[in-house]
Amino acid sequence: MQFLDKWERKFGWISFPGFLRYYALLHVLVFLLQFINPQIGRILEFDREKIFAGEVWRLVTFLFSSSGLGGLGALGALFLFFMVMIAFMMNDALEGAWGVFRASMFYYCGYLGLLAANFLYNTPMLGSGFYIYMSAFLAFATLFPKVELLLFFILPVQIRWFAILFAVFLVIGLFEKPSHIGFIALCFGNYLLWAGIPALRGQVRIIEAAGRRKRFEKNLFSDEEAFHRCAACDRTEISDPELEFRMSIDGKEYCTEHLKD
Repeated sequence: MQFLDKWERKFGWISFPGFLRYYALLHVLVFLLQFINPQIGRILEFDREKIFAGEVWRLVTFLFSSSGLGGLGALGALFLFFMVMIAFMMNDALEGAWGVFRASMFYYCGYLGLLAANFLYNTPMLGSGFYIYMSAFLAFATLFPKVELLLFFILPVQIRWFAILFAVFLVIGLFEKPSHIGFIALCFGNYLLWAGIPALRGQVRIIEAAGRRKRFEKNLFSDEEAFHRCAACDRTEISDPELEFRMSIDGKEYCTEHLKD
């Protein structure tokens, strides 16, 4: 996406360093506010009719409105803690890999996709703001597949396996509700553009390079370019590296097995 280089020179000021960090911290804030007002999520969640009625803050607040999906108890707090820790790690890694501007555009694109999906579908998906986090998670797993997380604080598991597991559940969910395919496509469009499609292209280039290398090595060691060739059996030093060759008095080259007296 070379056009992003031009955009960065013109619109670099719209970069948002640490976007994913603030996103995670806003989830923490809403989680804490729910102890004061358990209905805070409903006030912040996406609601098309109420947005048209003037509650425009929902256009932004739906991103972090469902912080209590894991519950307000210890389990919910633990889930939120890990989400924040991983979000901080992903934020730094993606900004380091893409640069702040490209990473910011990745989040903005994800936000616009979510906004479009919620407006286009009659029934907005509860907690859809988490897809910003999940698209970043898939991008992080694609770029850094061998990073390890400790499962149950004991077992090291590469992050790509968590991403594959999430993708499997996502596909199963789409089979159960095919009508959500468009919604999911809009939510994860930023992942496809920034990480998914480039990763596929990279794999294709690797396969093509391996094929070219194989053809090169095959041509490099072709029998047609052999220096020694037996006039009797047509073997060469390439087809039989341990074979020795000698010149005969008739001016032809033979292997030691067929060398004439």
